[in-house]
Amino acid sequence: MSARVVVSPHNVVSFPEGGGHFWAYMQHVQGLRGIGCDVWWLEALAPGRDRGQDARRARVLADRLEAHGLGDRLLLYDIADDGTVSWLGRDGESVVRSADLLVNFHYAIRPEMLERFDRTALVDIDPGLLQLWVSRGELTIAPHDVYFTTGATVGTPEARFPDCGIDWVRIRPAVSLSDWAYARESSHQRFTTVSSWWGDEWIHDPGGEVVENNKRVTFLQFAELPRLVGRRLELALCLGPKDAADMALLEDRGWVIRNTGEVANTPAAYRAYVRGSHGEFSCAKPSCMLLQNAWVSDRTLCYLASGRPAVVQHTGASTDLDGHDGLLRFSTIDEAAAVIDDVTARYEHHRHAARALAEELFDARKVARAILTAAIGSSRAR
Repeated sequence: MSARVVVSPHNVVSFPEGGGHFWAYMQHVQGLRGIGCDVWWLEALAPGRDRGQDARRARVLADRLEAHGLGDRLLLYDIADDGTVSWLGRDGESVVRSADLLVNFHYAIRPEMLERFDRTALVDIDPGLLQLWVSRGELTIAPHDVYFTTGATVGTPEARFPDCGIDWVRIRPAVSLSDWAYARESSHQRFTTVSSWWGDEWIHDPGGEVVENNKRVTFLQFAELPRLVGRRLELALCLGPKDAADMALLEDRGWVIRNTGEVANTPAAYRAYVRGSHGEFSCAKPSCMLLQNAWVSDRTLCYLASGRPAVVQHTGASTDLDGHDGLLRFSTIDEAAAVIDDVTARYEHHRHAARALAEELFDARKVARAILTAAIGSSRAR
C-alpha cells in the first residue's frame, strides 16, 4: 500500500503570479508521486488576505494542479485566533487525519494543524536564514518529528550559523525530471535567470551587524560582466518604480532586463522561459556567502534538467556543487567571465553534463525516497 503524504507549501495560493514559486513545491510533489505516494496539497490561507478573492485564487491554483492531474487534491484551510480550523471547498479532515506523513514547507504552520497528523516533517529550503530567524527569536517553529534541510553545511562545522539544537537531516534539493525534460538548443544565446531584486530584506550577520540581504547587492557587483564576456546577459526581475536607476545602470552595461510579470507569471510561462534560455547566470543573496550555507536554487536545477548549463555564485563548499561540468560556480567577476567563456566554448558538452548531474544528484524521486525513509521508514519508501 502506498503512503499517503500531504505536502504543505507556503503562500502559493496568495501569490498566483509566482510561476517559479509554484514549481519550488511541485518538484517535491512530483517526486513523491513518482515513487507511488498518494499526494495531497495542503495550504493555509493568508490571515490578512482579501477574503473576497478566495474563490478566484483557489480556482487558479486548482487549475494549475489539474494540469498535473492533481486538481482534486487541493486542501485549503483557515485557522481562527482560537485555533478553530475551517476549510475552503473540500473538507480535508479525513485526508489529513489518515495521512502517513506531512511534508511541511510552511515554517509558521499552526500547532492545531500539525496535531492532526501522525508524523510530521519540516523541510528547510532557506538554510542559514531559517536557523538565524529561530536563534534570534524572530520565528518560532512548532515541534515536528523530523527536520530536513537542503543546506549542505547546516549542522556542520562549516556553517557560520547555529543549528538551534535541532538534529537536521540533510537532503538534496529536488527537480522533477519528467516535468523538466532535456530541451532542444535555444534559438538565442542569452544566459538568463529569474530573480527577486529588492524586497527590503535585512539580516543580522553573525557579529550582530545589520546588512542588506537583497539580490540587487550581489548583481550590482557584477554589473560589468557583459562587457567582459562580449554577450548580453538577461535578468527577469520583479520590479518597482524605485528600481529604475538600477535598471538603467545595468542596461547601459549590456544587460537585458525583463519583467517577471511578462515572462514568468505562470508555471507554464516560467518553464518555457527557463527551457528557452541558453543557460543560467545568477547571483545569490548576500546571506548565502556570509553564512556559507552551500545553497543552490531549485530554479538552477530546472536549468540543469533542461540541458541548460548554469553559472552561479559560490555559496560554500559542497561535493554536490563543486567540480562538475554543467554547473559552474564563481566568486569573483573574473571567475564568472572565465566559466561563461568555458560554457560557450564547450556548450554541447556542458548541456549534456547539466542533465546528467540533475539525473544523478537531484532527481526528485530520489529525494522523496530519502524523506520517506528518514520520516516513516524504508518499507514505505520503495
